[in-house]
Amino acid sequence: MITFLSGGTGTPALIRGARQILYDSEIAVVANTAENLRVSGSHAAPDIDTAVFLFAGILDTNRGWGIKGDTYATHNYLPKVAGSEPFAVGDRARAVQIARAALLREGKTLTEAVQAQCRALNIGATILPATDGDATLLVDTGTECLPLFLYRMSAGTDTEVRELIRAAPEPPAVTGEVRAAIEASDAVVIGPANPASSILPILECAGMRRLLRDMFVVAVSPFRGDFTPDPKDAALMHAVGETPTAPAAFRLYGDIVDVFVQDIHDPDVVEGSLRLETRLLHERQAESLAWDIMAVIRHAVS
Repeated sequence: MITFLSGGTGTPALIRGARQILYDSEIAVVANTAENLRVSGSHAAPDIDTAVFLFAGILDTNRGWGIKGDTYATHNYLPKVAGSEPFAVGDRARAVQIARAALLREGKTLTEAVQAQCRALNIGATILPATDGDATLLVDTGTECLPLFLYRMSAGTDTEVRELIRAAPEPPAVTGEVRAAIEASDAVVIGPANPASSILPILECAGMRRLLRDMFVVAVSPFRGDFTPDPKDAALMHAVGETPTAPAAFRLYGDIVDVFVQDIHDPDVVEGSLRLETRLLHERQAESLAWDIMAVIRHAVS
């Protein structure tokens, strides 16, 4: 089995390629929960939802998030009944989030709620939140603290980002289910997601880095020095004291990474990195990158 640490849209794109090589039952996804929040009474978990939609065959792969062909009748009607939302939520995506909120109110953990929804959707992969605790990140703009996902979806690109603040006083613990999935895996792949907002919240779960030091870990940089990153991605990296570059991602991951994958066209240098084509503009590129990564893993663990 291969476990992916997943956040954003880059890792799901890579997983799409991996599905051409591996059976779903051979894939585990540990999803970032730092962007989870309540929206209109429902439980939004963007990185969990993206993984669920992908394996259920309903992901809008053009956008990399949401459900393909979803409608927005509820969101559009809210202003007519004195309601509002900070960003649009699709009707079917909202149903998933309402159902998860109900499961959580019944006393289920987030892991149990996600597992119940995966069973309902006949998903063969293992999809797990990184933690059942509170991993929420807030963005300090100097005037207010915005939930991370709200910042991503509705803040202006010129919004100042001073720092990322953990909502809970202590790091949440990695779950037993995540621990078991990783220990049963041949390797762990850190997908090409923004380290500051999508990967560090996973790595900072109590016990995660120690767990990964015993595993073969491949990390894919989301940054290329010849390509200007999204301003918000750049701002989030600056908030953790780094630049949006491959060397910065390598420094943030530290000693847990055995193979660091850097784009073949990246002018920045990470000593000892594996240079591959990391652009994931379509499924063939994702499959090609997945094949290359799997070749490295099979050689290392054979």
